[in-house]
Amino acid sequence: MLDQYGRTIEYLRVSVTDKCNLRCRYCMPKDEGNLLSHGQILSYDEIERVVRLCAKMGISKVKLTGGEPLLRKDLCSLLRKLKAIEGIDDVTLTTNGVLLESQIPGLVDAGLTAVNISLDTLDKAQYEAFTRRNQLEDALKGLKAALLYPQLKVKINCVALLGKNEEQWEKLAMFAKETPVDVRFIEMMPIGIGKSDPNGSEKIVYERLVQAFGEAENLTGTFGNGPAVYKQFPGFKGKIGFISAISHQFCEECNRVRLTADGFLKPCLQYSIGTDLKELLRSGTSDQEILEAIKETIYQKPRSHQFKNSENEGCMCDAMQEEHRKMFSIGG
Repeated sequence: MLDQYGRTIEYLRVSVTDKCNLRCRYCMPKDEGNLLSHGQILSYDEIERVVRLCAKMGISKVKLTGGEPLLRKDLCSLLRKLKAIEGIDDVTLTTNGVLLESQIPGLVDAGLTAVNISLDTLDKAQYEAFTRRNQLEDALKGLKAALLYPQLKVKINCVALLGKNEEQWEKLAMFAKETPVDVRFIEMMPIGIGKSDPNGSEKIVYERLVQAFGEAENLTGTFGNGPAVYKQFPGFKGKIGFISAISHQFCEECNRVRLTADGFLKPCLQYSIGTDLKELLRSGTSDQEILEAIKETIYQKPRSHQFKNSENEGCMCDAMQEEHRKMFSIGG
């Protein structure tokens, strides 16, 4: 369906848990004690119901996220349920890859069409410092296992952290040179703990990659569900992508809404506005009433975030409450 600004909203990111087996310093505190209990998160049947209703509103692409979604027991069964919904064309996954090696056969069999693997460094010591866990080898095994399925689109997501992992950018880009993997560099969203991290902008990352690989060709077309801009470097089998929400604000083309693990439908990452669908699901509300709530939430999607322009005249920050939850509790 269209929101109030004429954007086609077709993409739903579904967080299935706020739990994670890593403790990335820009995302999650070392000792996070306020995680949701099992009864507080949506059941698979409740998620299926929401997605089925969203499909009636024009949602055709679903991304399963967390926390770490592979921590949720029997994720394959949910994936299979969602793939069976009329109107849902793609169900994809974002993961840190640590648990992927053993689960990828079942996920592909259930209909997974693409997987994004979060990987900010290939240096073992730096990985442990970033994530507070010594599991780089497990993540790389997960990546290697995913590459065994040629029908599966595999992408690597790297958060570009200026002054922290820039010496890894070329090394990660080499995956796209040597294999048909797309490597995307993501600007840090100023949400939660990550607010204080220095952002590696698209310009900075691209200039560094040009020094290593030469000038790239700008690509046009659609290469995924979201807003990444892609470039083709000479001799690369895969593409290099940039998700640059801060330096190249893409709100005019935004096509997504988010469902948190506890059932809150969010139309924009920056703001706390949205609808508590869990309350409706668990209070005997009819499908038609929930449809109307989903429709209204999508329609009221804000024009844009204001991360860079909070001092500007007409900023929506005064009119809407800013989101104060951390990214893992919203959904990556």
